[in-house]
Amino acid sequence: MLRDRMKPEYAIAVVYVAAMFISILDTTVVNVALPTLSREFKVGTASVDWVITGYLLSLAVWIPASGWIGDRIGTKRTFLFALAMFTAASALCGLATSLGELIAFRILQGVGGGMLTPVGFAMLMRAFPPARRAQASKILILPTAVAPALGPIVGGLLVDWLSWRWVFYINLPIGVAAFAFGAVMLREHKEPRVGGFDVPGFVLSGSSLALILYALSQGPSKGWSSPLAWGTGLVGLAAFAALIVVELRRTAPMLQLRLVGNRLFRSTMLTSTFSTGAFLGLLFVMPLFLQQVRGVSALQSGLTTFPEALGVLAASQIVGRLYPTVGPRRLMASGLTVMSCFLALLTLVDLDTSLWLIRLLMFAMGASMAFVFLPLQASAFASIAPADTGRASAIFNTQRQVSSALGVAVLATILSSTLPNAGMSSSPGEFASGQVSAFHDVFLVSAGIALAGAFMALRIKDGDAAATMRARAGASAPAATS
Repeated sequence: MLRDRMKPEYAIAVVYVAAMFISILDTTVVNVALPTLSREFKVGTASVDWVITGYLLSLAVWIPASGWIGDRIGTKRTFLFALAMFTAASALCGLATSLGELIAFRILQGVGGGMLTPVGFAMLMRAFPPARRAQASKILILPTAVAPALGPIVGGLLVDWLSWRWVFYINLPIGVAAFAFGAVMLREHKEPRVGGFDVPGFVLSGSSLALILYALSQGPSKGWSSPLAWGTGLVGLAAFAALIVVELRRTAPMLQLRLVGNRLFRSTMLTSTFSTGAFLGLLFVMPLFLQQVRGVSALQSGLTTFPEALGVLAASQIVGRLYPTVGPRRLMASGLTVMSCFLALLTLVDLDTSLWLIRLLMFAMGASMAFVFLPLQASAFASIAPADTGRASAIFNTQRQVSSALGVAVLATILSSTLPNAGMSSSPGEFASGQVSAFHDVFLVSAGIALAGAFMALRIKDGDAAATMRARAGASAPAATS
């Protein structure tokens, strides 16, 4: 029987990579279809944006709760339910006959998407012992690097050649195959002392994260002086403060916030906050520069940013070999420092810069980020007990979701505040020059965010991650360094 012949960790890796791929691809491929959806349903941009916002808010509710649900109900059942929900909702999105239906089905899709990544990541970390975490992290590079870069290309091709409905239908064959494989190959895992359902924790975590993410998504477009933006943001922060107080007082909280007291876990999350913000912020801004300023097509823009994924894949092979002896601290600090330098070089890009030079810079930045992605994923859970892995994964993925939204919000706000007004420019040339200058400011800020991440990486102590590093022959495990 195949289940008896295949090691459990490889079965988890296959299912998780497939699920991660369609989940991450979905976030970027749908963006390409928004203009088409606006024309299809004859609605404005503000209305069609709820296709993204509804999904985002649904994620916000279920990501924090995913750790408890997986530990209590079982990781296999929870993961397969999430995968089935995501896949079925994708089919319903493709069948939607109105914008209201599409938004409702996207919210259902978010229920599955919100639990897929945290539960699957916890399964993977439990299956791979610390000494093999770097190997597991190399597996995760495929969906995390390729899927977001491939989304704009696939989305453009599907919308142009077939229909917007296929940006959702594309999830079906992978989702169905992954579910069938997982139903046979995955093994159940539950935590015996998970505690009862934490209603206050569920309500406060879901509402605070949803309100904060909503504020971050609305602030750049509506302006931070808008009551809707700052009002929801303040209420969200207040709910989050209440969440901290409530969860720290409970003996069995839904979000085990005491895990943030773990030095390595806290340091890697801080590094992830800045690196995710800088990198995903760049992937949001660069297509805008290429399409709005350089005037290239969506497909050509996707092909120009895609070398970033190739850089990650190529460099990860080198990083995987270096990690056991060099450790996460120096790899991540150097990767983010080099990344910030290449981001700064983007300030030299103008209207006449060759697209091939931009592609080369994207490849170099992807290669730099490989020095962050792999060590971060390998080391983050090194000192987390197996029983706490599910809760730690929920916290880690909540942080990553907020970091992504925060990075995009910061860069989008700077861009909107510095872009020139066409009516105020004396000539088309002056207007174009002003646009380029505005994007240069954004690239420079992104470089600063990456550099701040490098300083956060220096706080990591390799000795804390020693369990994930293979000691050199005749040497002891790495000692803690400051």
